[in-house]
Amino acid sequence: MEQKRSNFSGKLGFVLATAGSAVGLGNIWRFPYLAAKHGGGMFLLTYLILVLTFGFTLACTEILIGRKTGQSAVKAFNTLNKKWSFVGWLAAIVPIIILPYYSVIGGWIFKYLFAFASGQATATAGDGYFTGFIDKIYEPIGWFLLFIGITALIVLFGVEKGIEKASKIMMPVLVVLTLFIAIYSACMPGALKGVLYYITPDFSHFSVTTVLAALGQLFYSMSLAMGIMITYGSYMKKDFNVVSSVHQVEIFDTGIAFLAGLMIVPAVFSFSGGSEDALSKGPSLMFITLPKVFQSMPGGTIIGIIFFLMVLFAALTSSISLMETVVSVIQDKFKLNRKVTCLIVFTGSVILGIPSSLGNGVWESIKIFGFAFLDFFDFISNSVLMPIVALLTCVFVGYIIKPKTLIEEAEISAEFKGKKFFSVVIRYIAPICIILILGFSVLEAFGIIKV
Repeated sequence: MEQKRSNFSGKLGFVLATAGSAVGLGNIWRFPYLAAKHGGGMFLLTYLILVLTFGFTLACTEILIGRKTGQSAVKAFNTLNKKWSFVGWLAAIVPIIILPYYSVIGGWIFKYLFAFASGQATATAGDGYFTGFIDKIYEPIGWFLLFIGITALIVLFGVEKGIEKASKIMMPVLVVLTLFIAIYSACMPGALKGVLYYITPDFSHFSVTTVLAALGQLFYSMSLAMGIMITYGSYMKKDFNVVSSVHQVEIFDTGIAFLAGLMIVPAVFSFSGGSEDALSKGPSLMFITLPKVFQSMPGGTIIGIIFFLMVLFAALTSSISLMETVVSVIQDKFKLNRKVTCLIVFTGSVILGIPSSLGNGVWESIKIFGFAFLDFFDFISNSVLMPIVALLTCVFVGYIIKPKTLIEEAEISAEFKGKKFFSVVIRYIAPICIILILGFSVLEAFGIIKV
């Protein structure tokens, strides 16, 4: 028997859940790092322009595909054109790969929140604390299981009672916490230089790499090309205005990213004068540099607790959307109930996540094409599959079903004033940009160029 499809109860629930999906670790540490590396205010301006054009078009496309078909990624493409159902499968593979290793990092965040809350803030600032933790076998796995267990529990309750309710609580709290730390950070001694660097565009820093870095961040930041937007779109009622909803999601997403930069860049400038080493990428920034920054602050322990609570909420809202996408695909395909499906996805994610956890310790010597497990899964999903899925989606909409199909869907609820612009971007501009992202991402990953 065909199961009745869940829906968001209202537009606010949809916007907060979709924004929650978009707001994740990419906003908190990756955006500030890239902004610092690529000219501060110049990167910020470039990113903002791309969000309003490129990001808007792709987000609208995926949400409209979901709403038109009422299906998750695999069935959505199959419904529109059976020959193109393979694109849905490619999109579905992305969250299957990302969820396990993302939850491993989520477990690290849980560990640091516990450490700060239990009076171990000074220890976290020690040089060997982070590596000593991830080198262990059982403790990182334990925190990973806690993180993915909470994710599964929220997804188990469904769209309205689980995802929507959690998003309505976590997203406003996330905004308040981020705003608080950003203001505190900007008022620190020596932070003004970092604030000015971050918000003032300097056109001498503009380059092709600035644009490519901003485009790449857009995929991380807005949950594009991984079936999430299609899945959430399939839960969207026909009377919701898609265009205004996407604009509101962009405001949430970009606002949090902006505040994260305002929170981290000035703080690191205050702590180290803004040295390149201090603004290092990824785990080094969040788990090594920032605890040192908090240690140097008056009231740093409290700020650290608030920061890691904020990051935990950001990570959870994204992991929820990743798991929901996988659950939705399995439910649509095999007609299983939500409890059984959640158990299957939870178990599979645990099995796939353990190598990412152990790959930093006892399995450190095992490499895939020179990558540790976690880095390999990150490269395949973010640098290869996501651009390919986005490119195929643009070709599919631009030349197979034609933009008019989605424009008509959008205009069920309201006039689509930017429909001509939408058609031009999806057919011509977006495919070229995505090909450049894919090429440069692969070349950068193997050290051939530096972006």
